[in-house]
Amino acid sequence: MNGRERFREFVERLVAASAAERALISLASLVLAVAIGTVIILVSGRMTTCRRAAFVLATPTAVGVPGLFEVALPELFRVGFCFNPVTVYDRLFLGALGDPFSPGWDPLNGQFAVTLRETTVLVFTGLSVALAFRAGIFNIGTQGQMVVGALATALSVLWVAPFFSGVVGTLVLVPFGLLVGALGGGLYGAIPGALKAYADANEVITTIMLNFIATGVVLYLVSEVFKDPESMANQTVPLPEYALFPVSLFGEQFGFSLVAGLLALVAVVAVYYLLERTPFGYDLRASGLQPEAAEYGGVDAELTVVASLSLSGALGGIGGAVYVLMILGNFQTGVPAYGFDGITVAILAGNNPLGVTFAAFLFGVLKSGTTVVQFATGVPPELVGILRGLIILFVAMPEFFRLLGRRLVPPERGRPGEAAVAADGGRPQGAEGHGNDGGRDGSYGGRGDEVNGGGRGDGNGDGCERRSGGWADE
Repeated sequence: MNGRERFREFVERLVAASAAERALISLASLVLAVAIGTVIILVSGRMTTCRRAAFVLATPTAVGVPGLFEVALPELFRVGFCFNPVTVYDRLFLGALGDPFSPGWDPLNGQFAVTLRETTVLVFTGLSVALAFRAGIFNIGTQGQMVVGALATALSVLWVAPFFSGVVGTLVLVPFGLLVGALGGGLYGAIPGALKAYADANEVITTIMLNFIATGVVLYLVSEVFKDPESMANQTVPLPEYALFPVSLFGEQFGFSLVAGLLALVAVVAVYYLLERTPFGYDLRASGLQPEAAEYGGVDAELTVVASLSLSGALGGIGGAVYVLMILGNFQTGVPAYGFDGITVAILAGNNPLGVTFAAFLFGVLKSGTTVVQFATGVPPELVGILRGLIILFVAMPEFFRLLGRRLVPPERGRPGEAAVAADGGRPQGAEGHGNDGGRDGSYGGRGDEVNGGGRGDGNGDGCERRSGGWADE
């Protein structure tokens, strides 16, 4: 077996990996990232000047056996480091949860609220990217769609807020702001969708460029037209309290609303149901797996592209609305890169809406824990960013290669016993056909000769079924 065949076998095995195997791969990748990060922390600690070592290699904490190296080689192994990797990772992961193993831990602590706050926004941006990816479309523009949705939400709620107050204002303005955010992001997402569907423009290029356009236009509008005259920052006038998400359980200063968190979970279930249980979701998935076969089976390819990018943009816009109505209370330029983080969240989740929840929580822990490490240790923020990037890279890359492998390996070979998708909603056909559509095809046609789009083919089952003017034995 040559190298190419071995690589092919490896890709097929990776594509066919079960959910449990993929989880174990991600866990192993996380352990490897932590090990490499530990080396980086120690090396950086040797290059840094400090009055007292935070970590000594010969201590019981380092080797697990007291005095083991001190007896054999007392001078060589008694090395001090300015940064303690145990403390760094403890603050990065457990610090983001508010020290759950400490006595008297309160799950409603402020740091855990910050983690949930980050997770909530990342759920929407992760769903936005995952939905587009399932349609075979690389939406790199969720960041721009989120920015447009956030500004649209802030301006529209400011305009409508004077007509309401109190509890009624909350019940009206919060759903209204979410709806406007969805419309703003959806319309902005429809632009690259229409360009791809009707002008054959590459969606990667158009969505990236639209990110810059959104950022530049919004900066001008907020700094010149809608700027708060009483603020030096580029921001709009603050929204009234009754126009924001209600805060319960956690304090207002932490910027997390349980209502918004539940809304994110509802969005996860809704997107999963849309993709897996509706005809539109079937058309969308079929277009992503086998676009030619889907179009052959009657799927409107252009409409599917526009609709999928519009829905993707709408989810990004809702993420922007949540950012305004839950975290900021107004709109400010310099929106964090939640949209770009959503790409990695979707890849880590395997574009599965249910997996987005867990991937977003991991990212929420890393984003929240980063601030804890910076305040609780002397580790510079640049080093913390390297550690966070290592974890993201190692955990997400196996899933990225698996998704890439699905494009290289035919579906009938990627999963043992799994037939190709039938784009017309019927049962899958055989993998080999002859006739006008000729050759091997994993989507339609059994084995047999086709005449004018129809033919008689032998499959694996029994009985006959009429297909496109011919007959196919199944």
